[in-house]
Amino acid sequence: MIDFRNIEGLYFTGIGGIGMSALASYFLKGGFAIAGYDRSDSLITQRLSEEGCAITYSDDINTIPDLFRNITNKNKVIIVFTPAIPSDSKILGYFREQGFMIYKRSEILGAISAKTDTIAISGTHGKTTISTMTAHLLKQSHVDCSAFLGGISKNYDSNLIMGTGRYTVMEADEYDRSFHRLSPLMAVISAMDPDHLEIYGDHQTMIAAYNEFAAKIRKGGVLVYNSSLKGRVIHPDGVNCLTYGAADGSDYRYSSVEHKDDYYTFTLDTPRGRISNIRFPFPGIINIENLTAAVSMALNCGVTEDEIRKAAVIFRGVRRRFDIRVNMPGLVYVDDYAHHPEEIKAFIVSIREYFGKRKITGIFQPHLFTRTRDHADGFAAILDQLDEVILLPVYPAREKPIEGVSSEMVLERMKLKNKRMMQMSDIPGKLDISKIDVLATIGAGDIDRLAGPIEDKLKAAGGR
Repeated sequence: MIDFRNIEGLYFTGIGGIGMSALASYFLKGGFAIAGYDRSDSLITQRLSEEGCAITYSDDINTIPDLFRNITNKNKVIIVFTPAIPSDSKILGYFREQGFMIYKRSEILGAISAKTDTIAISGTHGKTTISTMTAHLLKQSHVDCSAFLGGISKNYDSNLIMGTGRYTVMEADEYDRSFHRLSPLMAVISAMDPDHLEIYGDHQTMIAAYNEFAAKIRKGGVLVYNSSLKGRVIHPDGVNCLTYGAADGSDYRYSSVEHKDDYYTFTLDTPRGRISNIRFPFPGIINIENLTAAVSMALNCGVTEDEIRKAAVIFRGVRRRFDIRVNMPGLVYVDDYAHHPEEIKAFIVSIREYFGKRKITGIFQPHLFTRTRDHADGFAAILDQLDEVILLPVYPAREKPIEGVSSEMVLERMKLKNKRMMQMSDIPGKLDISKIDVLATIGAGDIDRLAGPIEDKLKAAGGR
């Protein structure tokens, strides 16, 4: 167990990452000295700097503050790293060579998890939205919570929510088996589609890893999983296992969905009774399913039906999750983080359902060479459901290029005629607004850097 009692500060390599930044902010609020390195400036790092973090964008040991660079302090500080930072980083190498205490982000999160009643949200897609919804339902109730989120909540303008309640909501990330570090009281499994096969090798091994995660739920705890996963989730001994979804027999079942103007209404049947006529403004049928998972957690924490109704109607969503940036007559722009074929499918189904028969243009940036290699056929098939597609080069993140793997693999497999490759730097200048009706940017890389320029350009056009 990590002992923080004699620690004065924490240094984060990759501090600008969504998960790392939440931890940095958490420990900063706890009175620790916080510093870190990231490859580039961002809104997240700017905010951390304003809060008091010392951040460098140069991989140079001379930029490390004295508290962390001085080896006489190595028992007073903790170094936290993420795989997003290359192993040959000079800063990370210095800490390793000098024998500093170095932990993965998941180990730090696991230490926090062990000391609180953790609600862990897992799944190959949906976990950020469900986590944010769960935290919102708890925060707007008498129960309260803290939360570490994988996205920026629009309600709280942060990926960290601090509270005084006994519960802490955390995303349980399957990458690198990070979720095996957690010790949750309650958990959700939203999906187990094949992903991160560079880690697991095959789908069955990945499913086994999810079941190992489920087995870490504390005795007397609760596991709620998507009803589509029946037969694949092994029920841990001493854990109350329930399902959610639209399927008959789901323990938490949504039905009677109606789309009225800019909101939905639906009914939710639960083991504790029926909640009728829930009003929900966030777009996409998939998000009613996500809210159902979140409600299951909230009810098990003691949130009341009335509190759920009031919180649902004011939920504003998560940045980069069906994030409607522009909505003017004849011109819409939506930004989404989807980067797995099943996530993209859910997004496209939702955007089709929400905007009807309007023309949809998608700009997609594949994330990781391994994912592009493993899912090129799946990406092509689902992108063919759009009316126009612009493909960007693969965003490598932590990976080195793989020979023969590129966005062209997806382009060549697509049957859609209206498709083309472009460089990201060309998009703002060459995007023809006269041919845009509904525009979507899709991907988990640095495609989010296009959001501001695209939004400004579309708003300047005035909606035609």
